[in-house]
Amino acid sequence: MLEAISSEDILFIDIETVPQKADFTELPEHFQKLWDKKSVYFRDETQAASDVYERAGIYAEFGRIICISAGVIIQKNGERFYRVKSFHDTDEKKLLLAFNDMLEKFTSNPGKKLCAHNGIEFDYPYIARRTLINGLRLPRILDISGAKPWEIKDRLLDTLQMWKFGDYKNYTSLDLLCAVFDIPTPKDDIDGSQVAQTYYQEGDLDRIIRYCEKDTLALANLILRYKGESIISIDNLLVV
Repeated sequence: MLEAISSEDILFIDIETVPQKADFTELPEHFQKLWDKKSVYFRDETQAASDVYERAGIYAEFGRIICISAGVIIQKNGERFYRVKSFHDTDEKKLLLAFNDMLEKFTSNPGKKLCAHNGIEFDYPYIARRTLINGLRLPRILDISGAKPWEIKDRLLDTLQMWKFGDYKNYTSLDLLCAVFDIPTPKDDIDGSQVAQTYYQEGDLDRIIRYCEKDTLALANLILRYKGESIISIDNLLVV
């Protein structure tokens, strides 16, 4: 399938999310009760709901998006470059408006694809859910509720699903695949588990943005490896 897709027709994305509030005690009381019910399934009997609140960012009902990086592979003078733009705002609605507008324009041309690692189970539904929660219209490419699996695969690429080859037992991280394919890792600074702390306690959004952008370059390079092609150097990363 990948051989029939031009690398330049793919938009590579990654999102960074955090809990809605910096601390569990800042949640409205009814949301504290709802998180208590939600978290009972993954916390042990010695833990309170507040003890596992750092995990709230992975759930669209309890978290929010603070950054979406999106990039494309381009050709300049016979050489490949990777151009990336990040969408970020303290107002999540403004962030989603800007990103979704870009996404609609990019995918308006036939044959354009969206790609993320574990996108089918995380990035794509998370963006869609937060879009609806913010009262916005879904981009057509993410309006997949009720769609057949083959209809989704025709529009949305997922490097994790590709690597599974039909095996649904295991999760393979982007970091591990980068190591396997000898791709420079984006995990040279922070990782996903540190995003909330970096955002709320350190207030360093720029650090998160750089991390997110490197993730999308790693994602693009993984697709190139899947296609048996040379990867793009970090020196050819163009931030716009």
